[in-house]
Parts: sequence; C-alpha cells; structure tokens
Amino acid sequence: MNDLQAKEFTRRDFLANTAKLCLGVALSSILPSCRTPEPVTDEPTPEVEEPVALVPEFEPAYLELHRTGELEERAEELWAIMGSCQLCPRRCGADRLGGVSGFCRAPGTGLIVSGAHAHFGEERPLVGGGGSGTIFLSHCGLRCVFCQNYTISHLGRGSERSIEELAEMMLRLQRGGCHNINVVTPTHYSPHILKALDVAAGKGLHLPVVYNTSGWERMEVLQQLDGIVDIYLPDFKYWDSEMAAKYSAGAESYPELTREAMLEMNRQVGVAKPAKDGIMQRGLMIRHLVMPNDVGGSVRLVQWIAEELPQDTYVNIMAQYTPAHRAYDYPEISRRINAEEYREVVDGARSVGLTNLDVQAYWWLED
Repeated sequence: MNDLQAKEFTRRDFLANTAKLCLGVALSSILPSCRTPEPVTDEPTPEVEEPVALVPEFEPAYLELHRTGELEERAEELWAIMGSCQLCPRRCGADRLGGVSGFCRAPGTGLIVSGAHAHFGEERPLVGGGGSGTIFLSHCGLRCVFCQNYTISHLGRGSERSIEELAEMMLRLQRGGCHNINVVTPTHYSPHILKALDVAAGKGLHLPVVYNTSGWERMEVLQQLDGIVDIYLPDFKYWDSEMAAKYSAGAESYPELTREAMLEMNRQVGVAKPAKDGIMQRGLMIRHLVMPNDVGGSVRLVQWIAEELPQDTYVNIMAQYTPAHRAYDYPEISRRINAEEYREVVDGARSVGLTNLDVQAYWWLED
C-alpha cells in the first residue's frame, strides 16, 4: 500500500468511526436504557441476603368504605339532615330538601362551585410539584366580616353543578397530576362531597381528600366523616368567643366547638407527617391567621394546641391577613399585621414546645 492509499484508507476509516460514534450518542440520548450505567461509588456493592419488601402504595381512607357500600350510606344519612338542616353549628333548620336556603345561603340541595384547578398557594406538603386539586365551594355558614373570598363565600359566585359533575372534577384533577382533592369550605356541602366521592371512587379516584374547613364543625358530622377524610385542614381563628361573635356573624360557640373539632380530627387522622417524597397523605394540619391587635388571641391559642394535642402537630402560622370585605368598618382590624405581632406568636408557639411550625414571614424573625 503506497502513501496515498494509506492516507485515503485512514480518512475513510476515520469517517466511518465518527459516524458510528455519532449514532451511538444519538441513540443513547433517545434510549437512556442503552447507556452503560456509571458507578456512583468505588465501594463494593454489598450483598443482599433477602429481597427488600416493597412499601404498599398509599390508599385513601374512603376507598374501603366505597367497596363495602358504607360511603354511600353515610352520604345518604348526611343528605337527610338537610330536611331540617343541622350540618353546621348554626343548625338553622332550613328545609333544604324542600328547596329552602339556609343561613349559609346554599340554594336548597343545589351545589354551587366557584372553581376547580391545581392550586399552588397551599401548604408546601399539599402542593408538591403537581399542585393541590382544589375545589372552591360557594357560600359559607361562618360569614367572617374580613373574608378575602367574600365574593364566593358571601355572594355565592359560581355555577350550579351536579353530583356527577363534581365527581368528574375530582377525576380531572387526578388526571392532571394533582396530589390530593382539596374541598374548600365543605361543611354545608358535605353530603354532596360524599356522594361525589362515591361516584368518583367507582371510576378510579385514589387521591387523598383534604377537608379544608373553617374549623367550626358539629361533632355529629365529623363522626360521619371518620374513615373518609385523609387530611383535615382546619382554621383556628379565635380563642375568645366575643371576638368570634363580633367578626363571624354571632358565632359565639366558635372557640369551644373548634377546640372539640381539633381533638376529634386528631383522633381520626393523627399527626400530619409527609411521605418520603414530601407530600402529605394523612393527618391534621392546623392554620392560624395572625390578626392585628391580637383579635385571634393567638398566644393563648397556640398554648392550648401544645397542651391538648401532640407537640409535633403541624401548625401553619399565617401572616397574610389583609383587610377585605367589611374589615374597614372595624378600625382594630383595618390594617395588616406588623413584624412584632407575628414574631410574638411564633415565639409563643416555640416557647410552649410546638415543633412542627410552618413559619411564613421568616424575614420578620431575623435579628
């Protein structure tokens, strides 16, 4: 072989090898399984004597009751209560089965939904990467004067939906990658929610249910939810009954009944602890909105939580109070809170031993 032939052979060989290399790189990017795994450590791989058992996937509480038919039975029992409505602590007695609106202004047995979508503004363990599958239900039995969602809770903004449509909303949120079904202001629609859950469970729903409530609940209704709700997400607004009556349409019983509700919720679902991926699947998650001029009695409130519930109870100390709706009619709540007010509540919660705090305004706590 002369020099010219050697050069031509080398050139052709080079081009062929280059083509093979490019093809291999392209295939490895398209088919990751074709790649040769790289070792992550120089240590020898330890021998496994026995196979590791797989952790079973989480199953929401309501699926078993759906399979036995009890979910449908409980839905019917709650539905019957609307004949002389006793669903919320106001116990207004309206004949909702006959089409009468109660104190909450829900139109008889009609179901009004304001919206349903993946929500990324909830607590981090509920949001994850796919969002919380939030369904905003219209109307409310508490009717706080400072409600930021008053167009929904007071004015009833939304559209009437059937039980089947509510079930389809749940399934759509699941198909969209949400981590849970989060029903907001559910108390006066609890029969509708259980009926929709039963329908959706029969069509493959398997996400945990978040009961996103004002905290003001009747024990009889909560007991009907035992074994159905996976995550309770209650507000704990007031420590003092006078404050509750003043700012929440005469709801003098709010502090007492909410404390009882917290104990029952904890009994049912226990302390909220996220799974390995950081997503919450079960437990009690308490919200407390810090209000100006200590309207909520915050320090005493967190002290009660520490005394009566496990000290690792999840407590979200919320800093986002903003005057809304009729708040400007009350000078003491017509402004946002300040750093000193928020810091006092966080310090108070830590001083009584609460260890699982969701602190939002961390910059206010820096020295």
